[in-house]
Amino acid sequence: MLRSARACFVAEYYIRGIGKPQDRDFLFRNKRKGSGVKKVLITGSGTGFGHEVAMRLAEKGFDVIAAVEIWAQVQTLKRQAADRGVNLRVEKLDVTDAGDRKKALAWGVEILVNNAGVGEGGSTLDIPAANMRRQFEVNVIGPLLLTQGIAKQMVERGEGRIVWVSSREGLNVNPFTGIYAASKHAVEAIAETMADELQEFNIEVATVNPGPFLTGFNDRMFQTSQSWEDDGSNRLFDYSKLAFPRAQFDPEPVYATMTAVAAGEIDSYRNLEPKSMLEETKRRIDDPWSRKTKDRLGKRPDNLQASFDMEPETPFTG
Repeated sequence: MLRSARACFVAEYYIRGIGKPQDRDFLFRNKRKGSGVKKVLITGSGTGFGHEVAMRLAEKGFDVIAAVEIWAQVQTLKRQAADRGVNLRVEKLDVTDAGDRKKALAWGVEILVNNAGVGEGGSTLDIPAANMRRQFEVNVIGPLLLTQGIAKQMVERGEGRIVWVSSREGLNVNPFTGIYAASKHAVEAIAETMADELQEFNIEVATVNPGPFLTGFNDRMFQTSQSWEDDGSNRLFDYSKLAFPRAQFDPEPVYATMTAVAAGEIDSYRNLEPKSMLEETKRRIDDPWSRKTKDRLGKRPDNLQASFDMEPETPFTG
């Protein structure tokens, strides 16, 4: 598709850094008046948070492209949308597939919700190399490559919104989720840097940081070791005895917050749910500053023991 002369000029103006920030603001001024981005791409819409948020944004009148990882999910999601009475455009988009990422550039995406992700549970000392690489390809590299192309199209249009679905694990760490947490810490670094890099171009960037919610995702993380191609006798831990170490919340707060952030109804950069965990999360960010290398050395940490004590899919009842 040929771009308009104005779009080409604006893109060159931005990318080559020809003008001053105040001059670039002049180019955006008319665009900001009364315009509204409406076309949303949500990756990982086949299940979990992405599935429900795609439905809710469609109910709000957004033009939703619900992307799923594999072809088998396409018709299933179309039927689910029809049963719910909403109009979804369902596309196959594996964020690790260069061909899929390329075709997404033709969709005119105005709001990108990077929701696709996988969770690899297990000790940092046990997880095989292939599983580590897969974790980062799906959670970090694939979404970033997808975002690079779409964000530059947003720059050409002079507006857009990018939502990174991170995690509370992008801010804290726990035993047996270290590789997953590492990928989400990477997402946090990318999102915060991207927010600075796109600010002058009128592009919004936000994160959504879900804590432990009962969607099945957390419990599946503690089953991935069953498919590892390794010598099980060399593992440091017996994963048949472990479970996700925390009681899990009803996911409704994430559905509501993620929908509102994508819709532009919430303009906070970082959006953690449940809010009841906010103070604990902030405290734990500070904890390493006072931790000593010999603290409780030779004893099992309480948060690691919790994985031995907890039953799978334990709901929060407080």
